[in-house]
Amino acid sequence: MKHAVFSKLPIAFALLFGLWGFAAHANDYDDVNLLLRQGKSAEALAKADTYIAGKPRDPQMRFLRGVILTEQNKTAEAITTFTQLTQDFPELPEPYNNLAALYASQSKFDQARAALETALKLSPNYATAHENLGDVYARLAAQEYQRAQQFATTNASVAPKLSLIRQIFTPKAAADAAVLPAAPPEVRKPVGRATK
Repeated sequence: MKHAVFSKLPIAFALLFGLWGFAAHANDYDDVNLLLRQGKSAEALAKADTYIAGKPRDPQMRFLRGVILTEQNKTAEAITTFTQLTQDFPELPEPYNNLAALYASQSKFDQARAALETALKLSPNYATAHENLGDVYARLAAQEYQRAQQFATTNASVAPKLSLIRQIFTPKAAADAAVLPAAPPEVRKPVGRATK
């Protein structure tokens, strides 16, 4: 599943700051992003936390903080960060998408689906959320096909469907063996940029 990158500042937020203020903030975002891309996630998190201490309502830096926590495999903290963003800024679809990716990484596909459906209600043309929702539906389908296979082992129509889904989420080398990995689908790493 793909994590979102924060694509835009809320209009109200952007209007609160003049061009000079925005340029100063952009440098802070760029600095944090650069540290993250350089693999210095601890430094990036410290810089983000320092920034947020002075501007606790800044949605973009808070979002970036969630991305850093995700990179650091601090899933519970990242979920808390993105959940708080959805509560404070319910109009933003990106935090819902990233929550969904984290839920999917924990095989919580129903929660992932609900978060993605919310993201798509907010932004119907959000391609990443559509793709991720497709991945979640495929994982949910795989679970149901596996259950069907358990209860009707002689049903010949289930195995080919399950095999196709396994191929979607299995690396090419293992796809030939059609083995569904025990772990959830790989969460693609964010590009570390605050715009896309």
